[in-house]
Amino acid sequence: MKDTLKICTLAVGIGTAAMSAQAGSIVDIAAGDERFSTLVAAVTAAGLADTLAGPGPFTVYAPVNDAFAALPQGTVENLLKPENKDQLTNVLLYHVDDRKLSADMIPSGSNYFKPVLASERLCITKDTDGVSIADGTGDIANVVIADIEANNGVIHVIDKVLLPGARPECL
Repeated sequence: MKDTLKICTLAVGIGTAAMSAQAGSIVDIAAGDERFSTLVAAVTAAGLADTLAGPGPFTVYAPVNDAFAALPQGTVENLLKPENKDQLTNVLLYHVDDRKLSADMIPSGSNYFKPVLASERLCITKDTDGVSIADGTGDIANVVIADIEANNGVIHVIDKVLLPGARPECL
C-alpha cells in the first residue's frame, strides 16, 4: 500500500511538472486564446511581448476582448496609435505584478498591491464572492478565471480594463 501511494504521488508530481513545462509563457497562452486578441495586439503595439514572454515571474490581470470593447468608442484605436505608445504601455503595465501571485496567495480582505507601473496602486479584494480589483478610476474588475499557469507566472482573467489614476479606496 505504501509503495502504491508513493507511485501515485510520484505520478501526480511528474504530471504536474509536465503540464507546467508545456504551459508556455504568458504571451504564448494569451496569443493562443481568441478571448485575448485585443490584449495581445496591445501588448505587441507597446513592445511588451518579449518582456512578458521573458523569465518573469509575472502576474497578469488579463482583460478579455469584451472588456476592451466596453471602453468608450475609439479608446482602443487611439491607444494603439504609435504616438500613444507611452500611454498604452502605462495602461498595460498597470495590469502586471512582478511576482507570481496565485489566487490563494492573495490575502482575504482588501489590500493594496503595487503593479509594475510603480507610481500606481491597485486595491485587490478577496472575499467569499471571489477576487475583485479596484483601479485608479474607482471602477471594479472581477477575476472571472483565476490561476491560468504559465511557465513564467500566472494569468487572472478580468472583465474590465484597469486604468491608472487616483489611488483607489481600499477598505
